[in-house]
Amino acid sequence: MMTEIDPVTLARIQFATNISFHILFPTINIAMAWVLLFFKVRFRQTGEQGWMDAYAFWVKIFALSFALGVVSGVTMSFQFGTNWPGYMQTVGNIAGPLLAYEILTAFFLEAGFLGIMLFGRSRVPEKVHTLATLLVAGGNTLSAFWIIALNSWMQTPAGFVMRDGRAHVVDWLQVIFNPSMPYRLTHMLIASGLTVAFLIAGLSAYRYLRGERGRGVMLALKSGVFLAALLIPLQMFVGDMHGLNTLKHQPAKLAAIEGIWHTEKNVPLLLFALPNGETRSNDYAVAVPELGSLILTHKWGGEIKGLNEFEQHPPVAKVFWSFRVMVGMGMLMLLASWLAAWQLKRRGELAKPLAWLLVGMTFAGWIATLAGWFVTEIGRQPWLVTGVLTTAQAAGKATAPMLFTSLGTYLALYALLLLAYISVLFHLARKAGEHDAAGETQLKEKLA
Repeated sequence: MMTEIDPVTLARIQFATNISFHILFPTINIAMAWVLLFFKVRFRQTGEQGWMDAYAFWVKIFALSFALGVVSGVTMSFQFGTNWPGYMQTVGNIAGPLLAYEILTAFFLEAGFLGIMLFGRSRVPEKVHTLATLLVAGGNTLSAFWIIALNSWMQTPAGFVMRDGRAHVVDWLQVIFNPSMPYRLTHMLIASGLTVAFLIAGLSAYRYLRGERGRGVMLALKSGVFLAALLIPLQMFVGDMHGLNTLKHQPAKLAAIEGIWHTEKNVPLLLFALPNGETRSNDYAVAVPELGSLILTHKWGGEIKGLNEFEQHPPVAKVFWSFRVMVGMGMLMLLASWLAAWQLKRRGELAKPLAWLLVGMTFAGWIATLAGWFVTEIGRQPWLVTGVLTTAQAAGKATAPMLFTSLGTYLALYALLLLAYISVLFHLARKAGEHDAAGETQLKEKLA
């Protein structure tokens, strides 16, 4: 039973539940705001109504996602005090200001201009409305900057000293631009772009399969597909650079990702395996000889430090498989987006099977993002702040029954909210099609 699990594990599961739900919506909001700005700019450049039709539909989804992101973020922040009081006691001098910077510079910027973006188009000049959209997009990205800076510092801490058991900043630039921060920020921003690209492509393909061929639908469909086709190879390149950074600064995490138990050269690339913690080996391994060393070190025969070299290392199977889910989804994204881009470019339309594939991949970005976050966060264990504070040291005194009850409540609530959110998205897509069809009927009647 869950109540028999120790409180630290339950607290970790609860926090993972909260952050997994929360991250779904900022992942949409960050890139969606820039896509909406693109729609607005194209409308101003061309005067084509289809671009504004696309904006009018997708701004509703942005507003819904923004609301859920804010609410779930507040809930998650409470757990710093309830479940992890040792975190702020130890590193609050760093985490506190970074979170405050995010609110003061990013959230206020978003909140200040969000109303104009959502409701002010008919009340302010077009240039002001476009500027508001730009500022909301910039605020979203700035928010991601501060959050990723803090998370990256927890992974690769720098620019501080420990005095009396508390972290004190000696160089804010080193804290913010710590060794892994540029890679994580770039990786996350591109992940947001891919999430939005497939969300737009998937819902647009759904409308396409329902017989909608309006200019707004086709422009959104092409925008989503071409954006995905552009970003996925870029993400693979950035991911490779991030891997090199992880090899240098978090070698235990990299060894867990690749299931490498013994330090060796000419490391094979494991395509499939069942990591076995008891025997410290991999069962049923399927591997490509020597390719692991080449990919991980960019050298033939490069040496990789194995898990046996580390006194403490993350749980291998969870990290190993989360990484493969992320990479597998990335390869499927590459295939689907390039095929769809080729068909749209060559024929101007999609084959029905490919359109259904895009519908099925509407939330592919969420799957890849969550898998990547599991690699990042589980791969840091047993540390909460690498080399400074372990997860167990930061845990509070909440009992297992209390955590079990609140965890069950969170799971039930988030499942209902997620189901409602997805249902509303497809409802909006159907409603938009019915509205367009009614408008065309009325126009024909007037012309007749």
